[in-house]
Amino acid sequence: MADITMPQLGETVTEGTITKWFKAVGDTVAEDEPLFEVSTDKVDSEVPSPLSGTLVEIKVPEGDTVDVGVVLAVIGDAADARAAAPETPAAAPAEPEPEPTASPAPEPAPTAPAAAADGQRSRLLSPVVRSLINEHGLDPAAITGSGVGGRITRNDVLAAAEAQTRAGGAPAATAPTAPASARPGPEPFVRSGERDTVIPHSNIRRRSAEHLRRSLDTSAHVYASIEVDYEAVERVRRAHKDAWRAEEGFGLTYLPFISRAVIDAIHEFPEVNATFTDEALIVHNYLNLGIAVDLDFKGLMVPVIRDADSKRMRAIARDISDLAARARSKKLTPDDISDGTFTITNPGPYGTLLTMPIINQPQVAILSTDGVKRRPVVVELPDGTESIAIHSVGNLALSWDHRSFDGAYAAAFLHRVKELLETRDWSAEL
Repeated sequence: MADITMPQLGETVTEGTITKWFKAVGDTVAEDEPLFEVSTDKVDSEVPSPLSGTLVEIKVPEGDTVDVGVVLAVIGDAADARAAAPETPAAAPAEPEPEPTASPAPEPAPTAPAAAADGQRSRLLSPVVRSLINEHGLDPAAITGSGVGGRITRNDVLAAAEAQTRAGGAPAATAPTAPASARPGPEPFVRSGERDTVIPHSNIRRRSAEHLRRSLDTSAHVYASIEVDYEAVERVRRAHKDAWRAEEGFGLTYLPFISRAVIDAIHEFPEVNATFTDEALIVHNYLNLGIAVDLDFKGLMVPVIRDADSKRMRAIARDISDLAARARSKKLTPDDISDGTFTITNPGPYGTLLTMPIINQPQVAILSTDGVKRRPVVVELPDGTESIAIHSVGNLALSWDHRSFDGAYAAAFLHRVKELLETRDWSAEL
């Protein structure tokens, strides 16, 4: 048999919360098959099994937080599972049967451990559970825990919160806890009445909310936008999109072109790629480009293309595709989303006109790429006269920290990005 331990999911990560087990005791597990999901203070990740076998024991239930290196489960072969299986069911019916007429006598035995567990719950609550209890104003002593050793799980808190809501704010009853613990995994929502649905915050939603609120409280947010004629980009996209997909396995979008133009513009306007402190503006001589990724409307992650300033457009496009796929499949590690120095967010596929994003701290600027549409524009002909043509046009919007630089600098940076997108020979870049 082999122990499965809490993995080290990043250089600065010391603990993690088990949010979901994909397998139950007795299930067959294949090597590299997702075994459990873990949430840290930085990222949620699905962790694959390091070996094949049968899940013999789960030592850490859903909702519990443990340190890196702690044994979470045991994997063995089918014989190990059969040997371990009888232990729990055999002990359960054996106790109540000998003394059916002396029901008062057995009661004190479980009561003492339960009281001890109640006294220790404040120390055993995971961060997720503690936060939910505080959010709903619950008393942990009034919640019956369904986890190992009577520990309170996320589902226990949600069931107690639902019971309290139905009771009109009265202290939560513990009776509904048992059905909640029988349900596999976290509940997607809790209904509190005919007219409202209460959706508990996920870990990523809670972290995002704290991060974004802190950003607004920290930076002096200012916004600027500029219109870009993408026709030079669009001609190359149309000419190469089929060959690109055949070679790379994913579509050629506007985002790699914009990313490449931003990288080059930052070379000329380096203060956009910086961190503001009370003593100085720290300008980074490298560019770790963050790309915001939507997780099926359940939150955002910002994985980072490291040393993006050393890469050409094809390599940037590959990194964007890889990071986005791993973000959506929960394969990112905390190191994949750390140390970004400038961020691009891309709501453009939904046809947005102008988006004013919140700065991703501790950065000083973030660029939004909005929708591109075919529009009539004025163009200059070779003989110097003007005419009307139909081009692909869209907006770029920059949010920046006014403490770091002024509007003229931000506008000049945006103008340079626009200029590069409109005039570069993108065929040569491919």
